[in-house]
Amino acid sequence: MTADTIVLIHGFWVTPRSWEHWKTHYEQQGYRVLAPAYPGFEVEVEALNADPSPIARVTVPEIVSHLESVVRALPTPPVLIGHSAGGVFTQILLDRGLGAAGVALNSAPTEGVKVAPLSQLKSTFPVLRNPANRHKAIGFTHQQWHYAFTNTFSEPESRALYERYHIPASASILWGSLLANVRPGHQDTWVDYTNDRRAPLLFVSGGEDHLMPPSVQRANAQHYTSDTVTRHKVYPGYAHLLPAQQGWQQIADEVLTWALAHAR
Repeated sequence: MTADTIVLIHGFWVTPRSWEHWKTHYEQQGYRVLAPAYPGFEVEVEALNADPSPIARVTVPEIVSHLESVVRALPTPPVLIGHSAGGVFTQILLDRGLGAAGVALNSAPTEGVKVAPLSQLKSTFPVLRNPANRHKAIGFTHQQWHYAFTNTFSEPESRALYERYHIPASASILWGSLLANVRPGHQDTWVDYTNDRRAPLLFVSGGEDHLMPPSVQRANAQHYTSDTVTRHKVYPGYAHLLPAQQGWQQIADEVLTWALAHAR
């Protein structure tokens, strides 16, 4: 099938603004491109930094429900491309029978993936170090952002991106993800790894990603035992903020080509 719409799903510590270059790039190729915000995130970065209360309140079910409503309203199944936590939401939407194909860039893990590299623990430590933060929105300093998001960028470029994109993240959701593998029953980020009706899925890893290293996506991909297509590709030299790193155009084109070739 031919998909004419692309839905870009952002992750934590950023807003849809982080997709600004990809959105324009795909629109110039003739695609309809949507980059929906999480509920309450429809305002600008500056407003969320001034008042992060919408971040502290939002939940995974609310985010997924909103994204699902956006996708179901489309006349034809779109290509879903999610970054970081957006990769988790992409997997959940695919599991619900939505999307023609999915791409998860530097994806956070869905429930059951227990790989936790040291660089990931160091990246999330500012949020998880204090249980009292659990119901707050916690941001990064620029130094913490540079380690987690832009470790392969120059310092001036990293700082400019921090000022343009960075917002706090929900500590409640991050704690929930951390505890998902020890709580009984299905949690918010559960997917059915045996679902043969799920659309094809490509995991993409930045080889130098500290926040969500390639081992996380590799383990996530290996959890899928269904007959549908699941692939994993690593781009050496790329950090977590892959959508903004020099050379992103090639990755944007390659993942879309893959998605269109495998779309159903």
